[in-house]
Amino acid sequence: MLVNRTIILASSSPRRQYLMKEAGFQFTVEKPEVDESFPDTLPVEQVARYLALKKAEYFRKDIIHQLVVTADTVVILENQILNKPESRDEAITMLEKLSGKTHRVMTGVCILSAEKEESFDDTTEVTFKQLTREEIEYYIDHYKPYDKAGAYGAQDFIGMIAIEKIVGSYFNVMGLPIHKVYAHLINW
Repeated sequence: MLVNRTIILASSSPRRQYLMKEAGFQFTVEKPEVDESFPDTLPVEQVARYLALKKAEYFRKDIIHQLVVTADTVVILENQILNKPESRDEAITMLEKLSGKTHRVMTGVCILSAEKEESFDDTTEVTFKQLTREEIEYYIDHYKPYDKAGAYGAQDFIGMIAIEKIVGSYFNVMGLPIHKVYAHLINW
């Protein structure tokens, strides 16, 4: 065990769970029941960390010896946040906007214990090739990316065929900058 404390991963994301497990951490999963809205006036570069902190706050009063890890990922295109799509049409629109362009993926992370709190974020630039409507519809119909910011997963079909270039952490695009999480947790 890399950390001698119980870790709670406050995320139902199978991708975050996979990354934590593969990095050698043992943890339990608890999903915080929080409203994931944010102030309209908040700069887009602060939204991911703001939401990670909001999720951590849900656990604050119950922490005794545990470490809580929360995260939130946002996709930013032309200073606009593309959240999780709520419908097929919204997912199509998002992927059409990302097609042929470079966007940023930001993940905010908060690690909380009874003694301290650390928060940080990571940004990755992702460039998509020009996508056809057929590719977009195939992806949405077969992969149902409604739980993913920007309507896509880098590890899915669309990531495999569309991502031409990544500047930064691939794992951040998956939803967790595991290299930074690891560095923080083993030094806790």
